[in-house]
Amino acid sequence: MISQQTIQQILSRIDIVEIVGSFVKLKKRGANYLGNCPFHNEKSPSFTVSPSKEIYKCFGCGVSGNTITFLMEHEKYSYVEALKWLAQKYNVEIEEKEVSAEVRAQLQLADSLFIINNFAREYFTKALFETEEGRNVGLSYFEERGFSEETIRKFQLGYCANEKDTFAKAALAKGYNLEYLQKTGLVSIRYEQPVDNYRGRVIFPIHNQSGKVLGFGARILVKSDKAPKYINSPENDIYVKHKVLYGTYFARHSIDKLNECLLVEGYTDVVSLHQAGIENVVASSGTSLTQDQLRLIKKYTKNLTILYDGDAAGIKAALRGLDMAIEEGLNVKVVLIPDKEDPDSYVQKIGAAAFREFVANNKQDFILFKLQVSMQDAGTDSVRKSQLVNDIAETIARIDKLEDFTKQQDYIRQCSQLLKIDEQGMVNLVNKYIRERLQKREQQFTQTQPAANDDLSPEALAAMAAMEGAEMDTATEDFFNTDDKHEKELVKILLRFGDKTFNDENHPTVADYIFHLPYDFESLANGEMVKRILREYKTFYDDGNLPDKKWFLYHQDPDISKQVTLILEDKEAELSHNWVDKFEIKTVFGDNAYLRDTISTTNYLILRKIKKMIDENQEEMQSATEVEAQIACMTLHQHLKKLEKELTNGLGTVIFR
Repeated sequence: MISQQTIQQILSRIDIVEIVGSFVKLKKRGANYLGNCPFHNEKSPSFTVSPSKEIYKCFGCGVSGNTITFLMEHEKYSYVEALKWLAQKYNVEIEEKEVSAEVRAQLQLADSLFIINNFAREYFTKALFETEEGRNVGLSYFEERGFSEETIRKFQLGYCANEKDTFAKAALAKGYNLEYLQKTGLVSIRYEQPVDNYRGRVIFPIHNQSGKVLGFGARILVKSDKAPKYINSPENDIYVKHKVLYGTYFARHSIDKLNECLLVEGYTDVVSLHQAGIENVVASSGTSLTQDQLRLIKKYTKNLTILYDGDAAGIKAALRGLDMAIEEGLNVKVVLIPDKEDPDSYVQKIGAAAFREFVANNKQDFILFKLQVSMQDAGTDSVRKSQLVNDIAETIARIDKLEDFTKQQDYIRQCSQLLKIDEQGMVNLVNKYIRERLQKREQQFTQTQPAANDDLSPEALAAMAAMEGAEMDTATEDFFNTDDKHEKELVKILLRFGDKTFNDENHPTVADYIFHLPYDFESLANGEMVKRILREYKTFYDDGNLPDKKWFLYHQDPDISKQVTLILEDKEAELSHNWVDKFEIKTVFGDNAYLRDTISTTNYLILRKIKKMIDENQEEMQSATEVEAQIACMTLHQHLKKLEKELTNGLGTVIFR
């Protein structure tokens, strides 16, 4: 875990123009910088970077954020990975929080494996280009496949000499641990001696999303009945095969930009398509798709197009993982490459432009494709056709996201027509599978939460299950509801002016003034996100510290960071027309009028509380039967109305008695 002190050092050095400018060409326009948005295609620049607010905003697609969220979105880093990237850039030494010995050992092992893999990558590339065997065997193979030197270097391809232990000796001479070398799969022990596992093979490094080498794929170059065609690194602390897709690091920007991911089977398919300029492509490395791989794709896009060989094996491969992809909410299409071809050979045969056109013209909906293939297999066999109906109904039942309801109904209609069965019967069958899945989920839920939903009806449980996984940003909707405009302004004032002088001997800072007001901030209307920010700010304040806006702008909780970004990007608008028109109080917003901003906003919040107290007091007065109680209510009413008048006349601080 990165220490808070390290995080503060990183945040204090961030220059958003410098960081974003390293990925986007920016031009200065007044106080801000302007460029073409990296998150969508545009010809006229609408992507604005504000160095004073430390945020970016695209007025074309609406995306916004700060330096860290930019790295997270553009580079697909995690929060911690973005911090480490910034720490490396600004030469900040990362101080880790005290962790258990077990966790520390795991982190050290992972670092060691990454270091060894990086050494191996450099070694194999050097062997490919700088040794006679590498050039004659490895480089010749890549050139025969049509790969240019630029492409070979881009993917960091390499070669391992066809000798017993050349790499092992080099690695051990560098002082690398033999046990760790075995964990990476680069070296094994034969007859009590370390030997190279990848000897005589060309090497394909496998990168994670940030470009670090997780492992290797190694292809043999001579026919052998004993040796497998490909050897992949064994799973270890950094390489978990079912969570990795080959080429993600090189494809991530193109997938984002084109909003589509092409999925192929092999390493060479990826390399060839990239060389042809088709860069939104990754490979499953010949394995069936896993849920983790599908979720990795979903980070970049919901549109998945699978390119597979058109033979029987390719068709079966295309069908694997379908149900999981549907359940993940992906829009899945399939393109079958003509028989005896694969994406690698076909793009080199017909060229990039024709290949793109072929893919565009031959996309088939995955569910309908599965149905048509299965119908051909079933033929006139009534038993197999009956099983097919059940299989398709079960697949359609996996489309249970609320936003995909229309899609589900459309599949039911089309599949019923193709199968020549009653549509209502298909509806009933799909609903049957939905109920079974919901019951299974309910059982799993009650096992982990035995008493949590005892009072919920089956309909309510079904609704909960149907909503599972839906991306509903209710915090954002609540936070920017018009009723919460003033709570939003209160947070903005604390973030921008909290440490500024308040010109009051009893309240030296704006934050001190706000937190000594006779107001319960827990009563804010529907402003749960506001409460979270205020609670955390108050915690710092109580400890004698005043956090600046950077702490919240770059908060590790993405919800808080997102809300603060939206607050700070909001223009200096007036609080409300009613504030001016009805109460005749003028408001001035901006850095040079922070005292008026503070008083106007806090007075409004107190005024709202007073109005609520007046309403409650009037209800109590109407129900009071004793004269003394009625007099007390009338006295309180007069006092509250006086305070209300003082506030609406803009008379500054209010003292409750």
